[in-house]
Amino acid sequence: MNCLIKRNLNHLLNSEFTEAKRSIKCKKGQQFIMEGAPVNGLFFIMQGTVKVFRTGINGREQIVRFAKDGEIIGHRGFGTEEFYSIGAIALQDTILCYISKDILQRVLQESPKFSYDLMLFYANELNRSESKIKTISQMTVRERVIDTLLYIHRKFGDLRGYLNLPLSRKEYADFAGTTEEQVIRVFSLLKKEGLISAKGKKIGVPNVQALKNEISEHNYFLDS
Repeated sequence: MNCLIKRNLNHLLNSEFTEAKRSIKCKKGQQFIMEGAPVNGLFFIMQGTVKVFRTGINGREQIVRFAKDGEIIGHRGFGTEEFYSIGAIALQDTILCYISKDILQRVLQESPKFSYDLMLFYANELNRSESKIKTISQMTVRERVIDTLLYIHRKFGDLRGYLNLPLSRKEYADFAGTTEEQVIRVFSLLKKEGLISAKGKKIGVPNVQALKNEISEHNYFLDS
């Protein structure tokens, strides 16, 4: 697991971090970060899958990313921000590790190794965000939907021939920055072309390379 906490356990054992961190269990569908709420700390996903979103124009939900084991949630509110700019909902039963903002600030001052790892994490996050903004702005609706399918496949893999993260058509649309109707239309065309298979909410990608070829000029691999 590529988790900041696990990588730095040896450096944190004697700090108040290990005493202060809390485990929180979230049921499927439970929201644990409210957009606009005061920033209290960071969440590390120990087990489960989470949807991170923000409210866009006209109150429409925009999915920022999907997070899994070992990832951090709420980090953009840490530092100078006073309020969370995103909301987060558990897509399945999830176990979180929570550490308060005050404790984390003190631990960062005590552990140069942990501070350095967190700095690299923020740098990589910024690079991904900038790359995604540039790429998405140059994509057609079809390409954005394909990019979303490849992102899900890359991050969560296959389970018995289908993407290991069942999503609604609306969730695909909210991530791809399009409408549910357009996602349904693109899925229908991709299915006819043999590029995907579908069974209810489950989507299969029998030929990943064929989808990659569709958007190869956009460097799909930048956003993992």
